[in-house]
Amino acid sequence: MTNLVKKAAALVLLPNLCVQNANAISGPLSWGFPSPTAFTGFVHALQRKAMEGGLSPSFQKGFGGVGIVCHDFQPQVSWSSGDRAHVFHLTRNPGEKDGRAPAMVEEGRAHMEVSLVIAVKDALSPSEGERFAEDIFGMAQGMRIAGGSLLPPRIAERPAVQRWWPLGEGPEGQLEVMRDLRRKLIPGFALVQRNDLLIDHLTEMRARQNGSGAVPNMLDALLDFSRLNIEPGLPRSDSPDEVRWDVHRKPGWLVPLPIGYSVLSSLYSGGEVQNTRDRTTPFGFAESLYSLGEWISPNRVENLDQLLWYTESQPENGIYCCINRYSSYLDTQMDKGANKWR
Repeated sequence: MTNLVKKAAALVLLPNLCVQNANAISGPLSWGFPSPTAFTGFVHALQRKAMEGGLSPSFQKGFGGVGIVCHDFQPQVSWSSGDRAHVFHLTRNPGEKDGRAPAMVEEGRAHMEVSLVIAVKDALSPSEGERFAEDIFGMAQGMRIAGGSLLPPRIAERPAVQRWWPLGEGPEGQLEVMRDLRRKLIPGFALVQRNDLLIDHLTEMRARQNGSGAVPNMLDALLDFSRLNIEPGLPRSDSPDEVRWDVHRKPGWLVPLPIGYSVLSSLYSGGEVQNTRDRTTPFGFAESLYSLGEWISPNRVENLDQLLWYTESQPENGIYCCINRYSSYLDTQMDKGANKWR
């Protein structure tokens, strides 16, 4: 258990948030579900608003990570006749002052329904915690997630859901809460990080290409996971000269995942670089950092460390990213034979 999870005293559940027109392009190499950085940024903004608004005098330490569970995802794309790829629905708005249509700006959008599990570091009394969770849920309705707008909750269509989940003492107390919480997150899929599969696949690729002169790197392994590979199989028994080509199956529902950025240049003072949005904040050129993610059923999440995403920065190396500890516990459980869902 990480220190961050040890400090968690309770959980706030923001259930079934309906987001309209969320940003579906979070990095230069992929599109789809928003990056985890969009949700950690949302939780950070929510924390600042809660503290500035004085929702509770006991709320002083803030939040400690967010779990992301998706229930529905509808990318705004279409497939025109004659095309072999989907295209995004693009709009021209708002109009120019003289009434002319503005230039087309290419951007990807998606509608989605998500539930967020937020760790709270402060220990609040049951009554105070319930009021705090209700206020946080109401405050979130006026914010944006991944650039999208939150639609009003459809209360009449859903039963009341417990939003304040106080954690028990020690690991056993957290496990008991997680057992109840997992049922509230179904049907849905939790987003977790799978760097372990990426490393294993790179080792396999290097062993397969040993002696060919090629030395695959981590980007090659990520791209190999991200694309559809059609490979030849064994010759047919009834026709030895013919080979059947099949799609190479990969383990799990894996997705490339932008998780942050790495600084490429030295830090310039505010206003030194032309055409920046903010002329007071120091500026540095950066590139996206990628990892491998997996969508899994909430039933496979055993503890908070496996569910939560949180930020981790290394300013001395210029790295700012989000991480998740799902695979750290998976290795231990597999050694003990306790992971019955795999």
